[in-house]
Amino acid sequence: MAGATPSLGGEGPINKAANAAFKKQLNKVYAWYTGGFFIFIVALAILEQMGLPRQWIGFIFLVATVLLYAGIGFMSRTSDASEYYVAGRRVPAVYNGMATGADWMSAASFIGMAGTLYLTGYGGLAFIMGWTGGYCLVALFLAPYLRKFGQFTIPDFLGARYEGNLPRILGVAAAILCSFVYVVAQIYGVGLITARLSGLAFEIGVFVGLAGILVCSFLGGMRAVTWTQVAQYIILIIAYMIPVVWLSVKQTGVPVPQAIYGYQLQKVTEAEKKLKADPKEQEVIAIFKARAAEFEAKLKDVPAALAADRAAATQKVADLKAANAPADQIAAAEKALAAVPKDEDEAKKVWAAAQKSNADRARPLAGMPSHAQQFAGDPNGDAKAQKTYDESRRNFLALVFCLMVGTAALPHILMRYYTTPSVKEARESVTWSLFFIFLLYFSAPALAVLVKYEVFNVLVGTPFDQLPAWIANWAKVDPALLAVADVNKDGIFQLGEMRIGGDIIVLATPEIGGLPYVISGMVAAGGLAAALSTADGLLLTIANALSHDVYYKMIDPNASTARRVTISKILLLVVALAAAYVAAQKPADILFLVSAAFSFAAAAFFPALVLGVFWKRANKWGASAGIVAGLGITFYYMVTTQPWLRGVFGVTSPVELWYGILPISAGIFGVPLGFATIIIVSLLTPPPKKETQELVEHVRYPDLKLGKA
Repeated sequence: MAGATPSLGGEGPINKAANAAFKKQLNKVYAWYTGGFFIFIVALAILEQMGLPRQWIGFIFLVATVLLYAGIGFMSRTSDASEYYVAGRRVPAVYNGMATGADWMSAASFIGMAGTLYLTGYGGLAFIMGWTGGYCLVALFLAPYLRKFGQFTIPDFLGARYEGNLPRILGVAAAILCSFVYVVAQIYGVGLITARLSGLAFEIGVFVGLAGILVCSFLGGMRAVTWTQVAQYIILIIAYMIPVVWLSVKQTGVPVPQAIYGYQLQKVTEAEKKLKADPKEQEVIAIFKARAAEFEAKLKDVPAALAADRAAATQKVADLKAANAPADQIAAAEKALAAVPKDEDEAKKVWAAAQKSNADRARPLAGMPSHAQQFAGDPNGDAKAQKTYDESRRNFLALVFCLMVGTAALPHILMRYYTTPSVKEARESVTWSLFFIFLLYFSAPALAVLVKYEVFNVLVGTPFDQLPAWIANWAKVDPALLAVADVNKDGIFQLGEMRIGGDIIVLATPEIGGLPYVISGMVAAGGLAAALSTADGLLLTIANALSHDVYYKMIDPNASTARRVTISKILLLVVALAAAYVAAQKPADILFLVSAAFSFAAAAFFPALVLGVFWKRANKWGASAGIVAGLGITFYYMVTTQPWLRGVFGVTSPVELWYGILPISAGIFGVPLGFATIIIVSLLTPPPKKETQELVEHVRYPDLKLGKA
């Protein structure tokens, strides 16, 4: 049974030859697959030129990709425990790197990263620095050593290293907490993209997409998920790179967007200066300021303002009917009356949101910071500006820290390094993971700047009746993602007259660049691949933690291999349906919860994993106390400072931020507390068994013989 003794990664000549032949076969299969995907895109492009409707193109992309993943899942079905949990430990480093890249590239990364950079500029780089930097920590501190221990899951490692079920069950609870909120967001993204590609209702799209997820992970576990994720990575990276390369060629003639990033950023900065000084933009800002002030005045006396609004709307309907006005005018007035808040609580909520929205837009550049501005505030300004600057910089660094450490401790990512044939390939696969993730993350900043250049220099100043078709198309799809209105009634588009959501940036890039709709369908399919691949890994993490670490290790150690795998499949189905149900409810603040998952993972796992590898004196009581303390303080800080969680738990005390740190970075308090607790409690309690300490030494220094001092 894997886990009793560490696997040192040695391969005999027969294994090496078999692995080489296996890798050669994989190269051939995926080369044909990539060529077939390009042929598929070209065929659809030809059909589009021949008149194939857009709806059909989206539907074909949806059906073809889901069937493809289902086919791989079906061919990879297995009931063997080693294959189901760790893909037989024979995934070559380069393919494990691709699978990890797909596992990592969630819908938030694929769709949201460039959008975040577009809206926040320099501040968005915290996500790129944190997420990519996390893989350096994985390579240095965790992946090769966890592979040497040879377990199936992260709770399995905690149970084996810390000699008992208490650390194991705490690890299971933390893994479920981190993974469930993450998988809900992925299924939400799957539902959104499925609905857009097929025209189905969102709730139906969630369960259609879920079928694509389940057919992979349910039938073949890690084996099916691995080979599906490799296929998904190929689709998502092609889908991401083609539009950004095209936009780069269109603007500069250079097909390497990363190389012209700084050149275009300089142009964007110059355009920002002009927009800030533009009288028309100032006019729009003044209108939003007036609207914000109007809602602020209403909030000072809600009952009187509500009564006045209702009376005015009622009177207008009566006047129009008395004057025998056109039916459309009467209908519009009745609609306005129906939109008046029903009671004071609703009025307060609606008007507060409207006041904030208008106040946010009553700022230069439609409320966006200058793209190249590092931090908010001014280090050379007054006391308030200096405080803002210090807190902005502190939060940037705290977020980078939490994302780095959280990435290095996410169970569904660390599980991938159990699948390689050897420790050497585990280390190599981290390098490949970084390379494949780098391809997308190095392109995202360039994409954000290229789109911003397009908006500033092509859209701004265009008459409303001459705006590109993609504006109207996306405004119809979802007004929350894109909405334009001639606020100052001059017939000319100003930047302040557009409200844009980050999720649209990547999805609309093909249309912004003037590419055919088939490329837009391909980008949506790439987003679907990103969401499906991450959801597969997360669901498998939860199901395996429950079946392997709870059922097999704690309830029925004599369970047969087939029974263990069957239990895992049943649990996977239950968890998937529960996550789909939650996602279908469109839960609030899901993006915060996903980001918070990194703080949870960092605080719960990183100290216990690192000290478990590098400090043989760390014991069961220290690890257990460290997990509880780190996760506890992180959760407490979020509950007392994050608005949505405060509402859920009924917290009414004033918000008190520690050192100005925002709740998304709560892990910065949990990680050091976790390390300190493990060290102190371990020193105050008996050391681990001699065999366990020797095992830790042996994993770090393979030449050291077990049983020797």
